[in-house]
Amino acid sequence: MKSILDAILRRYVAIGRLTVRWPDGGLDTYSGEEGPSASVRFKDRRTLQRLLLTPSVGVGEAYMDGGLSPDGCSIYDVLDVLMINGWRNEGNHPLVRLRDAIQLVTRRLEQFNPASRSQRNVAHHYDLSGRLYSQFLDRDRQYSCAYFPRGDETLEEAQLAKKRHIAAKLGLDRPDLEVLDIGSGWGGLALTLARDYGARVTGITLSQEQLTEARARAEAEGLSDRVKFELLDYRAVDRDFDRIVSVGMFEHVGISHYQTYFNTIARRLRPDGVALLHSIGRFEGPSSTNAWIQKYIFPGGYCPSLSEVIPSIERSGLLTTDLEVLRLHYAETLRHWRWRFAANRDAIAALYDERFCRMFEFYLAGSELAFRRQGHMVFQFQLARRQTAVPMARDYIQVSEQQAALAPSRSRARVG
Repeated sequence: MKSILDAILRRYVAIGRLTVRWPDGGLDTYSGEEGPSASVRFKDRRTLQRLLLTPSVGVGEAYMDGGLSPDGCSIYDVLDVLMINGWRNEGNHPLVRLRDAIQLVTRRLEQFNPASRSQRNVAHHYDLSGRLYSQFLDRDRQYSCAYFPRGDETLEEAQLAKKRHIAAKLGLDRPDLEVLDIGSGWGGLALTLARDYGARVTGITLSQEQLTEARARAEAEGLSDRVKFELLDYRAVDRDFDRIVSVGMFEHVGISHYQTYFNTIARRLRPDGVALLHSIGRFEGPSSTNAWIQKYIFPGGYCPSLSEVIPSIERSGLLTTDLEVLRLHYAETLRHWRWRFAANRDAIAALYDERFCRMFEFYLAGSELAFRRQGHMVFQFQLARRQTAVPMARDYIQVSEQQAALAPSRSRARVG
């Protein structure tokens, strides 16, 4: 088994350097052109078997269980070498092509997300202890891609910039606009739109943990009269809105439900309304979700290519009035999360256990590298029913952001 894995690694590692300490104590180094370097220790024969038979799940599980351990480096370093070479080698091997073909066929079943299954999938990740997320997110608990216009912002600054960027695209130019926030999380965006832009917001979520926290925050900020949070599936929304926003939720919709999703937005958006969709996507075209992520982190989740999204938008009758691709912004966001998780690891281990910490470390490191080394990005669609719903030139976005930055404490929530 060692000899088979050795032969694979000699072909696989063409960029960077990977040093492996085998279960029998032997040491081998695999290297290619200049790139990242790491060292790893394989504990036993079972670990080797996992890596050979089910590498897409086995690497993560071996790390979680201690069978694979970084040797003098971090799991980020190990994954950096593996993923930069995985990007280079993707699709070259016949078995890899066969696996990808099968996954493309079966992914609709994996992503079949009727309301009942969607709620179970959401609970799997988002109904974890709120104390966990407070250990690595920003103070507002924004669990989505931040926005780094300069590149050197703190996490708090970048998440505030993200909210202002979204608010600018929504065109909240007058108070008391009714806004629907699909996938409202812990309520940070909805509260910001109400407090700083005078909107009346309905936030919907399928997470009981997030719902409880969001309602408590609205009450504490004295915004319960302007922000309402409901445990509700997007398909069950039964009234119309001036603005609709969805941040970090579309990844959980599933490709079989894209048409229903956009039809719902088109039906519930008023004629002069504006919608903003913010989602993780991929550059390289249709694919499937990593098997380890599917099993342990986001069951039923998928990050689509633009070519999978645009047809459903067109069929819904919605107009794409703006499209922006954010490339490395999520990599930087995840870097901050990863560092904060490491700084608070002992507190998180006290909430859960060592295996959970390793699972989350693997998730954060692998996700960051998916944006740095592979084909992931974030897209923002601005959608409308009429061409005249937004100004003709994009200058208004920057103007709105500048005005918000000059008056960060302004509150129009009581206007009107």
